[in-house]
Amino acid sequence: MSAKYAVFGQPVAHSKSPQIHQAFAAQRSQTLNYERLGPQEDEFESAVETFFATGGLGANVTLPFKERAYAMCEVRTERAEQAQAVNTLWVENGQLHGDNTDGAGLLGDITRNLNWKLINKRILVVGAGGAVRGILGCLLTAGAQEVVITNRTFERAEELAQQFGIRAVALDALTDEAPFHIIINGTSASLAGASLPLPITILASNAYCYDMMYGEEPTPFMQWAQAQGADVSDGLGMLVQQAAESFYRWHGWRPATVALLKTMRDSSIETSV
Repeated sequence: MSAKYAVFGQPVAHSKSPQIHQAFAAQRSQTLNYERLGPQEDEFESAVETFFATGGLGANVTLPFKERAYAMCEVRTERAEQAQAVNTLWVENGQLHGDNTDGAGLLGDITRNLNWKLINKRILVVGAGGAVRGILGCLLTAGAQEVVITNRTFERAEELAQQFGIRAVALDALTDEAPFHIIINGTSASLAGASLPLPITILASNAYCYDMMYGEEPTPFMQWAQAQGADVSDGLGMLVQQAAESFYRWHGWRPATVALLKTMRDSSIETSV
C-alpha cells in the first residue's frame, strides 16, 4: 500500500495539492496516496484524529482550519508558534506535530519565481485569518519599509497588528493611506468569486498585486488590479513552494519546483483533477 497523505479544507475540491505532491514523489520514483478531505466545520478535529489513527503519515491544512490545527498540536515549530496557525501536520513519537510553511512558500514565489523586490516597499495585506497569520512574520524579515494589515472585521486586523507589531487600518480608512507598492490578498473572497472594496488610490505606480488564492481564471482581485495597470499573480506558485516545504518536512528531501510550476501554468488540467 502506498504512503497516505491528505489535505483538509472546506471547500477543498479545487485543491491542486494531490497533483503537486504526487509530482514531487515521482521525482524520486516514489508513489503516495494523497487525497482531499473536506470535513464539516464541527468534524475537523475528529477527522484529523481518524486520518492519523488509520495510517496517515502527513496532512496539509487549508481554509478555514489552520488555527484549529494549531490548537490540536502537541509540538509546534517556531514559525507555527509565531503564526499561531498550522498548515502541515505529522505524528512523531506518538505526538501530533505542526508547522507553518505558508510564509516560506510566499517568499519563495515572490522573490525567486516572480522576482518582485520587497526591500523598502510598502506592503498592504488584506485579511486576518490563518493564511495571513502564516505570512506576516516572513514579510517582516524581508526588508519591507512597512507592512500594514486591513480586514473587513477591523478587530481581527487590530489583533494581528498588535501580535506582529505592525499597523492596522480599517477598510474605509484606506483612502487616507499613501499608495502601496505591493498588495497581498489573503482573504477567501476569491474562492467565492467576490470582489474586495479597495480604493484605486492605494495602488502605487508599477504596483504588484498578489492573490494567495488561485484558479483557472484571474481572480476578481487580480482583474481589479490589472485594470489599474498593476502587475499581478495568483497564489499557485506559493502553493507549490509551501508544498515543497511540507514535502521536505515529511520526507527529508527537497523536491524541485520550477519545472513543475511551469508545467502547471502551461497545462489545461482542471482544478478538480
